[in-house]
Amino acid sequence: MIVGIPKGLLYYKYYPFFTNFFNELGVELVVSQDTNKDILDEGVNYCIDDACLPVKIFHGHVAVLKEKCDIILIPRIMQVRKKEYICPKFCGLPEMIKNTIPDLPRIIDKPIYAFSRKKLYTWAKEAGSMITKDKNRIKSAFNYAVMEQDKYRLGFNDKSQQLTVALVGHPYNIFDNYINMNIVKKLKRLGVGVITEEFLEDNLIDEEIRHLYKKPFWTFARNSYGFASNVYRKNLVDGIIYISSFACGIDSVVIELIKERIGNFPLLILKIDEHTGEAGLDTRVEAFVDMLGRGLR
Repeated sequence: MIVGIPKGLLYYKYYPFFTNFFNELGVELVVSQDTNKDILDEGVNYCIDDACLPVKIFHGHVAVLKEKCDIILIPRIMQVRKKEYICPKFCGLPEMIKNTIPDLPRIIDKPIYAFSRKKLYTWAKEAGSMITKDKNRIKSAFNYAVMEQDKYRLGFNDKSQQLTVALVGHPYNIFDNYINMNIVKKLKRLGVGVITEEFLEDNLIDEEIRHLYKKPFWTFARNSYGFASNVYRKNLVDGIIYISSFACGIDSVVIELIKERIGNFPLLILKIDEHTGEAGLDTRVEAFVDMLGRGLR
């Protein structure tokens, strides 16, 4: 049996769990290639027009995988923290895929509630039963996958350059180099170090959230606001770059909250979609870095 995993959305954050879980169940695993223009074009062809760029790209990854596997994982990630949700599109992602891409193989689309080991194991039992009826093997695979995920550390924490910026946004916008047009490499060439939210402890994000009138309902909003607020308040960076998907409702709210919090502190907002040109993005990034450099002088 061959299980396909699309290399999009939260793959970058949780791939140690998913890949190790299915490997331990003894299946052959096929992961789609890094995002490229062909994958984007496939996604745009199948996906609805008003979806954000990362969701369109995910459709493309599924489209190129469907002929190569017997089952495709479409992670319906609902929660990773209690009383918070990920994104409305994530909740309905399998339905979007099934209603737009024809001739799909079987799909693993059970809801994932990852805020506790017990809840996550519920998903593992349901997903694993599509591959094997051996409950002990499923439990063993789950335990190993959780262990490997716990070891994994994602993110950037480069404070070695003359300038440092906080790179803020949803994980797939930060870690899919096609989406962000290799922004971390661009910044490094310009002498700018990058730090991301993964190196900020949860309790420090919670401290920042307490200042809000109401706690965010969405985990992405909580993390982005808490991280930006913390690095601003503690003067840890010279500026903030927020990478946002065009038409993202969550971002439209959190960006305004961040603006209100940081006032005149340097902030560059990069809105991206399938029409974003690299030359234009480069110009804006270079101008922002030049402004930060003048501030040092």
